[in-house]
Amino acid sequence: MRRNNRFNVQRTALCGLLTAMMLVLGFIESLIPVAAGVPGIKLGLSNGVLIFALYMLDAPTAFVLMIVKVVLSGLMFGGVSAMMYAMAGGVMSMLTMMLLKKFHFHLVIISMFGAVMHNVGQVLMAMLVLQTPKLMYYMAILMFVGLATGAVTGVAANATIKHIKKLRK
Repeated sequence: MRRNNRFNVQRTALCGLLTAMMLVLGFIESLIPVAAGVPGIKLGLSNGVLIFALYMLDAPTAFVLMIVKVVLSGLMFGGVSAMMYAMAGGVMSMLTMMLLKKFHFHLVIISMFGAVMHNVGQVLMAMLVLQTPKLMYYMAILMFVGLATGAVTGVAANATIKHIKKLRK
């Protein structure tokens, strides 16, 4: 019983640290102008933390961390409308990454598809809210950018996970 309690405390502390990392990375990311004049393009730095959680913890924990990150980021930085778009993107991204992980796709591929599906979720939400299908044209740009940023995030997450697994041995 005592060992199980210690494990739960460590896991809760790790989840708190991962949440804090995602919030800090999200804030830093908001300060970086990735593509001036092209709205909605971000690096997706906190996605690397979610991928880490997906591989080093488990899928349900990673999903909850995504929800906590979206809610806290929305409350601190964005508001309800930003939260709505981030939640749509986050849910689609996490479900896709969880599914691809089950089929043993490489982590970088999973990250790339997660980034693309995050953009898809946000654009679909925008199409729903704004009642315009014309935003579908913007999807092509976001998919290309999502593949590129997802690859970078995936490579970083993969390197981090490999390093931590070596440290555990």
